[in-house]
Amino acid sequence: MRVARFDFPYMRRAMETGKRPWPPDPEDVLAAAWVQVIQQLAGQGVPPNKLFIGGRSMGGRIASYIADAVEPAGMVCISYPFHAPNNPSSAITIHLQQMATPTLIVQGERDEYGTRDEVEAYDLSPSIELCWIPDGNHGLVPRKRSGHTEQGNRELAAEAIAEFVLGQ
Repeated sequence: MRVARFDFPYMRRAMETGKRPWPPDPEDVLAAAWVQVIQQLAGQGVPPNKLFIGGRSMGGRIASYIADAVEPAGMVCISYPFHAPNNPSSAITIHLQQMATPTLIVQGERDEYGTRDEVEAYDLSPSIELCWIPDGNHGLVPRKRSGHTEQGNRELAAEAIAEFVLGQ
């Protein structure tokens, strides 16, 4: 499995200047960055239908906006931001109701951008699978008292992702 990583333009600027990477670029700029990377990979012989796209947090959200248009083999999102932190009334899930791309969302059960109870109440496309990470927050980190460990949660996430990708 080949993994291609990239940084959005605002993150590259932050690394160059040493300043906090906020605010992010507008969504159209972020989506264009995704499309550019997919085109570069296609130029290297990786057709979109052999490609899995995704990302963590906003990277996954932006990937979800373009997924059906670029028709990848699948999409993996880690710690998907369903809504603003601790503000479920701001949820943006309309496009996830119609998602055709096979998708795995790996989410901490107590992620402040979408807890298990909140997300399970959403009307999501049947093409979306959810993998719940025990007691995980937005970084998949559990509380010490939960009996789970960060390393264990990361291993659960990696296993779920590998199983998903190999099953497509």
